[in-house]
Amino acid sequence: MPEKNIVLIGAGYAGVHAAKKLAKKYKRDESVTITLIDRHSYHTMMTELHEVAGGRVEPTAIQYDLRHLFNRTKVKLVTDNVTHVDHETKTVTTENGSYPFDYLVLGMGGEPNDFGTPGVSEHGFTLWSWENAVKLREHIETVVHDASEEQDVAKRKAMLTFAICGSGFTGIEMVGELLDWKTRLAKDNKVDVSEIELIVVEAAPTILNMLDRKDAQKAEDFMLKKGIKIMKDAAIVEVKAESIVLKSGDEIPTHTLIWTAGVRANSDTKDYGMETARAGRLKVNEYMEAEKFENTYVIGDLAYYEEEEGKPTPQIVEAAEQTGMTAAKSIISEISGTEKEAYNGKYHGVMVSIGSKYGVANLGGLRLHGWFAIFMKHMVNLYYFFGIRSGYYMAQYVSHEFFHIRDNRNIFRGWTSRYGNVLWTLPLRIYVGWFWVDEALSKIYGETTWDKVSLTNLKPLFQGLGPDSWLTATTSKMPFEWLQTDATSGASQAAGDAAGAAATNVTTPIFAHMPGWFEWIMKLIMPNLDVALFMQKVVPFVELAIGLALVVGLFTWLASIGSAGFLVMFTLCAMLGWDKFWALPASIALLNGAGRTFGLDYWAMPWFQKHLGRWWYGKESSIYRDK
Repeated sequence: MPEKNIVLIGAGYAGVHAAKKLAKKYKRDESVTITLIDRHSYHTMMTELHEVAGGRVEPTAIQYDLRHLFNRTKVKLVTDNVTHVDHETKTVTTENGSYPFDYLVLGMGGEPNDFGTPGVSEHGFTLWSWENAVKLREHIETVVHDASEEQDVAKRKAMLTFAICGSGFTGIEMVGELLDWKTRLAKDNKVDVSEIELIVVEAAPTILNMLDRKDAQKAEDFMLKKGIKIMKDAAIVEVKAESIVLKSGDEIPTHTLIWTAGVRANSDTKDYGMETARAGRLKVNEYMEAEKFENTYVIGDLAYYEEEEGKPTPQIVEAAEQTGMTAAKSIISEISGTEKEAYNGKYHGVMVSIGSKYGVANLGGLRLHGWFAIFMKHMVNLYYFFGIRSGYYMAQYVSHEFFHIRDNRNIFRGWTSRYGNVLWTLPLRIYVGWFWVDEALSKIYGETTWDKVSLTNLKPLFQGLGPDSWLTATTSKMPFEWLQTDATSGASQAAGDAAGAAATNVTTPIFAHMPGWFEWIMKLIMPNLDVALFMQKVVPFVELAIGLALVVGLFTWLASIGSAGFLVMFTLCAMLGWDKFWALPASIALLNGAGRTFGLDYWAMPWFQKHLGRWWYGKESSIYRDK
């Protein structure tokens, strides 16, 4: 088969999904090359730009390095600006090179549409890129600080007034972040929080027009209750340095106008010679193939395909992902000579967050608002990472959204934030560690009451393996001195020892008997006596490793997981008494980075994150030039 070169331009939602699909399909096919070109070395989670602009998460929290996403795949990464696409010679030209293609995928997305409104580009702020979000964040911090030192009352008021043009998802989510952030901004700059005014300016008579009116009204009621001013039928006709002018002639003094009113196709495509439609989007057929050009596909916000007459694919993440998958499948069908699969958009709903704790969602008819809507938004984002097969960034998302949050700005009101002093978990860590060391050594070096009684609870696991075979285990004098004689010779002594131990030193177990479902699991793990005896020998050494790791604070998170797991297992095996159950919640408490204070994790974890991460994902770079 002759070599096939697939070139994708744009590493947005659509481009990443298409590249992942193609890389999986042609993983072992040396005749197919896949090149992904983007002006940045990272993929930006566009739906979370407001969290950066609004000071909730750090800028790096929504940056996903392409090397992490595509290392150990056949996708070649190129960081460059595309300057021209020649369909005659089938060549993509960039500022620093050229790339031949047999199949081309355009996924550069969109850009803000100011509809020709004077002053937007000079004085307004947009929210359509990582750079936009960082610039806006820095501006907000600066303007509030400057306002705190401003003596002129009118100017101070204008500086502390923040206007958002547009009441779509982006605009409402941005004003929600400002609502959460303004308390911190006021406190840090010693201004009264009531001085900070938030205004949503919408040209239409209603807001959140992608929601039905009932859901939109809930969102509006929440914002009004929180003091956000909503102006409808208020088109902005000019943006000045220190004010905005409305169609009515009214002028609103403000030093911050955030423009979220519309989206148009990426202007880089205007010279590509392709058919355009509304807002400059490129026309495609049902296979996402560009009109007039074979083997050229357009995906994401850039693509214009009418699913119904007059209704193009929506410019949302789900549509971007699905158009990317359709284009990838179309290319696969072209190469393999099979029938193409037409685009069939399946959209599961819409949701909007208003700050970190309140949202409105309609998921396939299931209407949610408040906490549950925000929870579902997090689940959708986590599912996105699952879709692009990135467990690493799934974990990073959980870390940023749930554990590295200040000022209670997350769904759990800050309860899960790790911005607490873990010094106070040091005594608990050492105590739990010594608990396991003591347990392990008592089994390795001496017979204990706990050992004998725990073995009697394994009886159900050995039933059916042979006459009284379970008794062989219970007649042990020492953990590793299993009787070599027949099982019945020591049965009466074992039963007597077990009964005596139960009557004297062992507390009442949490479970009197092993639950049936867990017994089934244990039988799968230990299908015969030999495996059970082997496990009985290995477990004390695992316990010792857990204990020592906790004492010295090395791999504390994994050791705490192991500790909790063992305690749950012993509880279900009817081996654990109430006197030792305390160690389970204690182990869970140690998951909050307990090894970072007076522990080896202080040095070990950064080292492993750096070196193992580089080994698995490769070395990150601001510019990629894969050959």
